[in-house]
Amino acid sequence: MKTTFSDALSRISVQPFQWLTVAVCMLILVADGMDLQLLGIVAPLVMESFGTDSTTFGWAMGAALVGFGIGSWAGGQLGDGIGRRWTLAIAALVFSLATVGAGTATDVWQMAGWRLVGGLGFGAAYANALAMAGEWLPDRWRPVTVSTLSVGTPIGGTIVGWIGPDLAAAHGWEGTFVRIGLATMVLVLIIAAALRDSPSFLLASGKTERAQRNAKLVLKDDLTLLPERHETDTEDGPSIGVLHKSNARVNAGIALAFAAAAMVAYSILSWTTVMLTQRGFTLAVAGNAVAWAGITSMIGSIIVGIAMRRFGSKPVMLVISAVLMALMIGLGSAVEGLPASPDAAQQALVTWLIAAAGGFFSAAIAGMYVMMTYAYPQSCRSAGIGFGIFMSRVGAISATAFGGGLLAAGGESTMPFFAVLTVSAALIAAAAFVVDRHVPSLAEAERRRLAMA
Repeated sequence: MKTTFSDALSRISVQPFQWLTVAVCMLILVADGMDLQLLGIVAPLVMESFGTDSTTFGWAMGAALVGFGIGSWAGGQLGDGIGRRWTLAIAALVFSLATVGAGTATDVWQMAGWRLVGGLGFGAAYANALAMAGEWLPDRWRPVTVSTLSVGTPIGGTIVGWIGPDLAAAHGWEGTFVRIGLATMVLVLIIAAALRDSPSFLLASGKTERAQRNAKLVLKDDLTLLPERHETDTEDGPSIGVLHKSNARVNAGIALAFAAAAMVAYSILSWTTVMLTQRGFTLAVAGNAVAWAGITSMIGSIIVGIAMRRFGSKPVMLVISAVLMALMIGLGSAVEGLPASPDAAQQALVTWLIAAAGGFFSAAIAGMYVMMTYAYPQSCRSAGIGFGIFMSRVGAISATAFGGGLLAAGGESTMPFFAVLTVSAALIAAAAFVVDRHVPSLAEAERRRLAMA
C-alpha cells in the first residue's frame, strides 16, 4: 500500500517513539532556556567582578539575542540540509561549550563574544526542535504540541532562576557557568541516541531507504511511503527554499506579525518594573506583575495550540490581535491614571492587565510557531521557522533598545510607549490577513480529507 507518512500517522494512535521524540525536544528547549537565561540571573556578580556599569554590560546581555536571531535562520538552513537530528546535536554542543567558555570570561567583551556564539546554538536548537517534533506527529496533535514546546525555554529560565543563585553562592558565577554548560552537554549524547529524522523530511531529501527504515519505529504495517505533497509544490518540484516565491506571503505575514508580537512581549517584560516603580509601585509589587505575566504566558502558549486546531489559525490570530490591542489601550489608560501613591485596588488592576497581556502576547508568539510548522514544507521548514525567529529578534531587540526611550519621550506620560505597543498589537493581524496558508479548522480539515478520499 502506498501512502504518505502523515496519512499513515493519522490512522494510528501516537506511539512511544513519537512521545520520546517530543520529550527530548522539550528537554533540548529547557536546557536551551537554562543556558540562555543564566547570565541574567548572575549578572550582578559578573558586573561586580568585571567592575563595569549596566550600560556597558548591556552589550554582553544583548549578544545572545543577536546570536539567537542569526542562529535560528542559519541553523534552520543547516537543518534543512543535513537533517534536524545532527543539527540539534551541533547546536547543543555549541551552546553548551559557549556556556562553559563564558565562565572563563574576564571582561565584558569576552563575555559578549561567548554569548554571541552561544546564541547561535540557542537559535539553531529552537528552530530544529520545533520542526522535528512537528514532523513526527499527526495533524491532530501537532498544533498543541508545538505551542506547548514553545514554553520549554521559559521553563528552563525558571529552573535556572531557582538553582542559579545557590550554585553561584557555592561555586561563584564562573563555576556556575561551567557546571551548567557541562550538564547540558549531555544532550549531545541523548540526541544522537534517541532522535531520528522524520520519514517526511527524508523523503523530501530523496533518502527513501532511510525514510522507510525510520518509519518502522512507529508504523507496524509494511507501507510504501510517498513524499508529502504541499501547497508550495510547483514546476520547480517539491523541494524549495524559504525565500522561494511561493512563500512570499507567508514570509511577509510572519515577519511583520512575529516582530510586532515580540515588540509587545519584550517591551512589557523588560520595562514594566521601570515604568511601575516610577508610578509609585514598590519593586516587589512591580516584579510580581512581571512574574504573573510569565505564568499566564505559559498558559496562553498551550491554549493557543488547542484553539488553532479547533478553529483554525486565521480567526484565532485575529482574536488575539484585537484583544491585545484592547489590553494595551486599557493598560495604558490605567497606568496613565495612577496617582502618586496608588492604592491596592489600582495596583491589582494594573497587575492583572499585565498578566492578561502576558497570556495573549505569548499566545501570539506560540501561534506563529504552529502556523510555520504548517505553512512551510519539509524542504525548508527549519529555515522557515528560523526566519520567523530571526524576525522576532528584530522586535525583541527594538523593544529592549528603544522601550526606555519611548518612556523617556513621554516625560510624565506613558502614552508614547503604549501607543507604539497598541499599533504593534494591531500588526499581529498581519498573520491572519497576509499569510495565505493557514492551519485549517477541524471542520475544514475533515472536508479536505473527504475531498481527497
